Amino acid sequence: MIKADSIFSRRTGPWLRGAAFGLVAAACIGDALAASPVVRPAPDFSYTGAGGRKTLRNLRNQPVVIVIAASPDTRAFRKQAKALAPIYQEFASRGTVFVAAFSEKDGQIPSNIPFVVAANGPAVANAYGHREDITVAIIGRDGNLDLITDKVLPAFRIREVIQNSYVVQQAARKEIPKGPPQE
Repeated sequence: MIKADSIFSRRTGPWLRGAAFGLVAAACIGDALAASPVVRPAPDFSYTGAGGRKTLRNLRNQPVVIVIAASPDTRAFRKQAKALAPIYQEFASRGTVFVAAFSEKDGQIPSNIPFVVAANGPAVANAYGHREDITVAIIGRDGNLDLITDKVLPAFRIREVIQNSYVVQQAARKEIPKGPPQE
């Protein structure tokens, strides 16, 4: 960490040390902003739904929670399904879709949540970078990844991401000017 005192001696006065500190802080903030994640479209996948084969694009304008694991029998998948149970009713009634993808073995899903099962689990796991016991991704209504992690997420965190997605996206739609830019 760079200290303003190491750049200028104490004889330069507090205003110059403060200015130096401000420049260092601005540089650090600039680096943090440059390293912040950009909007990233979610990798597409297919599933069998009512009326035949569908894709993620068919779920546009609906948040999607996708849980990827080796099989439905893994401890991590069961733990994530249990964490989703308290929020399932709340978000399913608002159009959220819960998807499961399995990289090694399909099977009976031990949950009361009616998961949609991705058609080609290993390809979905690869597209989402699944390497650990579990990968959880939350896809916003706009089709972009709002969150992706290799940890089991508690219900409050999933609720928070989906809620913020609704609020942020609605606000963004209101702020987008319609028509050509005005000067």
